[in-house]
This record gives sequence, C-alpha cells and structure tokens, in this order.
Amino acid sequence: MMPLNYAEPGQPQIIKRIGGSPEIKKHLEDLGFTVGGEVSVVSTLAGNVIVKVKESRIAVSDELARKIMV
Repeated sequence: MMPLNYAEPGQPQIIKRIGGSPEIKKHLEDLGFTVGGEVSVVSTLAGNVIVKVKESRIAVSDELARKIMV
C-alpha cells in the first residue's frame, strides 16, 4: 500500500484506504474517491496530481493525494 502521489502514471490502482479527518474523507468521497474504486494518475503538475477517477479527470493537491492509499 502506498500514497496515490507515488503511483506509477497510467497504471490503474484500486483505492484501499482514505485517511484524514471526516471532512476530508467526505470531500474526497464527493469527488468520487471511494474505497474499492479504481483511480489512475494522469500526471503530476506543479505540486498537484491529476488523476482519472470515474471517467473524470480531477486535480488534487499533493497533500490530499497522500491521504489516498492505493
């Protein structure tokens, strides 16, 4: 298990755990990040991680990406 920001770009990953406060967990869930869901890193740009989740591309901060374990 590793944080999402260390995942290999282009490789589909399964979300195993989401850390952080209840507010952060709820925010990530609203964006589509759920345990058991598939996510892949598209690229890293200026400290942000661009990920593909549920057929959408979303930019999350490096700090938030560290809370998503794959």
